[in-house]
Amino acid sequence: MTKIESETTKIDRETTKLAVPVRAKFQSVKRIGGWHAIGPIVIFVAILVVVAILTPAFIGGGGLAIIASSSAPILLLALGQAMVLNVGSIDLSNAAIGLLGAILLALTLGPVAGLSPLIVLLATTAFGAVNGLIVAYAQVPSFALTLGTLGIFQAVALVASGRTTVYVSSNGEGIHALYESGIANVPLTFWMGVLVAVSLWVLLRYTRIGRGMTAIGKNESAAIFSAVRTRSLKVLAFALSGFCAGLAGIAIIAQAGSASPTGLGSDLLLPAIAAALIGGTSISGGVVNPLTVIFGALTVALVPIATTAVGIDAQAQSLVYGAVIIAVVALTMSRNKASIVK
Repeated sequence: MTKIESETTKIDRETTKLAVPVRAKFQSVKRIGGWHAIGPIVIFVAILVVVAILTPAFIGGGGLAIIASSSAPILLLALGQAMVLNVGSIDLSNAAIGLLGAILLALTLGPVAGLSPLIVLLATTAFGAVNGLIVAYAQVPSFALTLGTLGIFQAVALVASGRTTVYVSSNGEGIHALYESGIANVPLTFWMGVLVAVSLWVLLRYTRIGRGMTAIGKNESAAIFSAVRTRSLKVLAFALSGFCAGLAGIAIIAQAGSASPTGLGSDLLLPAIAAALIGGTSISGGVVNPLTVIFGALTVALVPIATTAVGIDAQAQSLVYGAVIIAVVALTMSRNKASIVK
């Protein structure tokens, strides 16, 4: 055997030796990724089974439709939040934008009829885009900025509504039909959220824009060196959050027929963030699946029902709700992006 053949044989043996741990590590990553994909579904089904065992009348009496309808605004806000989290930022103002959109819709449906939803969506998308412009170009941290704009949008909602409930006076039939009509006894407001989730999934998975947004969340410095237009994609992420918030405002009006600064939709910020995280979105960016966010929203809507079914006192439900959210997020979040969870 020549010296070259001897060295080649030695290299082959070393390669074979290394292949086993590398293959094992790869399979481990695949298992983690698999749980990340199905974890939100498993968690929702597990909680649903508990509710079905304890209160079978609820499930048999159209409980699933109730859960889906109540989760619709949460789902839409969570999808917008997930897009912002995906680029490594956070939007604390999107629930306030959604509530302001609902108030504007209630105020304008009478005067401008069918143009009102379009006007509201344009306005809320613009609000989100302004947040993104300030984050991207003024380099203001998203947490600080959107905490400030949260207060601004809440104040505008108070002024626009006159600090009272605004009712839809006329031309609301088409909006109400989104809640009163449905598929498989589930209102169209929920299916609207599902359609948005599928659209965002396609955007992230099959387009250059979507892959660029994910690249920013994974490693923004590397994305910049790869000629990814990080600033414009951040603006787009916040604009999408505003757009989804506008859809949530439409869902609120479809369900309630009115909007109030302290009514339905005024307390959706934390549930929306929780739904995004339970749906597998990484709070540090770069990991998101809009399809599993659907189950995150359903889980958030189901948890209060589950606590009632178990017989927990109303005063302790918030405590249990918070504990369940923490536990579910810990079970469903992805940890294969880095060794440190921020």
